[in-house]
Amino acid sequence: MPKMTEDYYEILGVPRDATPEQIKKAYRQQARKLHPDVAQEPDAADRFKKVAEAYEVLRDEQKRDLYDRGGDPLGGGMGGFNGFGGFNGGAQGFDFTNLVDAMFGGQQTRGPRSRVRRGQDAVVRLDLDLAEAAFGATKPVRVDTAVLCPRCNGSGASEGSQPVRCSTCHGQGDVTHVQRSFLGDIRTTQPCPTCRGYGTVIPNPCVECNGEGRVRHSRTIEVKVPAGVDTGIRVKLSSQGEVGPGGGPAGDLYVALNVQPHDVFKRVNDDLEVVLKIPMTAAALGTEVEVTTLEADLPDADPADTKVTLAVPAGTQSGTRITVEGKGAPRLRGNGRGELGVTLLVQTPTKLDDSQRELLRQLAEARNESRPEGTVQRHSKGVFGRIRDAFVGQ
Repeated sequence: MPKMTEDYYEILGVPRDATPEQIKKAYRQQARKLHPDVAQEPDAADRFKKVAEAYEVLRDEQKRDLYDRGGDPLGGGMGGFNGFGGFNGGAQGFDFTNLVDAMFGGQQTRGPRSRVRRGQDAVVRLDLDLAEAAFGATKPVRVDTAVLCPRCNGSGASEGSQPVRCSTCHGQGDVTHVQRSFLGDIRTTQPCPTCRGYGTVIPNPCVECNGEGRVRHSRTIEVKVPAGVDTGIRVKLSSQGEVGPGGGPAGDLYVALNVQPHDVFKRVNDDLEVVLKIPMTAAALGTEVEVTTLEADLPDADPADTKVTLAVPAGTQSGTRITVEGKGAPRLRGNGRGELGVTLLVQTPTKLDDSQRELLRQLAEARNESRPEGTVQRHSKGVFGRIRDAFVGQ
């Protein structure tokens, strides 16, 4: 062991077999607690120096090995810590910037930053009717974004000029300020206020974009909407968003889709639902009915695809649902289509002439229903729920 009263491991509060990560973590904790801007104890500065000295030795494999074998890793006495000024150099070259580096997770080397940066993504909304969402469409979309400046082509400089090196930071992009303290010279680095960290300045900015390299512009683009989309889905158009500063590459454009309600059909996942009213007599006797499909909303639809024929069995009750496979919405991911669900709503006649009323009276007598007794029955969503959902959209 060196001829010192201090035990570096004890100062940092770590075992002698501590890993470099444990040593670094312990040092950060101690340094933050003893930092002159935080600590209130009168001996904080001295303790801070000892903690820094212990870390300087134990973080270095060669110095730590020499210390563990009883040697003096600092080359005599306090070495690089001879007085407060020793923090900025000394025999061992210990710089206060290394101290800050260890305390706050690493000092970032800024340097000049590029004027050319990627642009932000943009989002626009596109309303679709149900047929367009189900079968796909190509729709025009008006977009207002930043585009490449046509005058300077993104350079930001007027014609015949170009950016020049900043005279304040000499092209470094940042400036360093030195402040004296009882711990030595404290150096802080900040972006150059003249060039804002770019390292260059534009003496003659472009009059069109004022040096930005981009301008606002409205344009119309065609968006191809795939079949089977629904509200909430976004279509991504790569490199159609905002052009970046300095004429940088454009971000992406996201088209948020919103499907408008339909007057007749309701979409449930990949299925289409419709309510069909039929007369009481047709429901009792059975019949065939034609149902118009969603294809009828397409401008170039084949008439043969716009209708399907349904067989309504005799005795059909109001609320009965009949399905037609393959006539729902196309599936966005996967093959095929959903089903078309047709919920039948049996209509009771309200206007009868005398002959019709007599015929119904005879039917009621024949079925012994002149004075029927009602039966209370617990209904299910299968009967009334589908009708309610079809009308109120729940």
